[in-house]
Amino acid sequence: MANHKSSEKRARQTLKKTERNRFYRTRLKNITRDVRAAAESGDKEAALAAFKIANKSFHSFVSKGFLKKETASRRVSRLAKLINKIDQAA
Repeated sequence: MANHKSSEKRARQTLKKTERNRFYRTRLKNITRDVRAAAESGDKEAALAAFKIANKSFHSFVSKGFLKKETASRRVSRLAKLINKIDQAA
């Protein structure tokens, strides 16, 4: 347990930050899963709708400092590639 005032504050801040990061990490996985599920089902309209949400969310996570810009771009690019494969498969 923390003995100093500064370490008590640090412990409080760490708990808040952990909770916030858990929320964003879970949200990120759920958004990605939604796009992948729609793409695998072959429903291009649903996949594009989910992709639009994913793109917006990923870049808002960048502005909040949760993701780096390059990481968000890479993930969005991979999802876009997955959606583009729907046309080629059909």
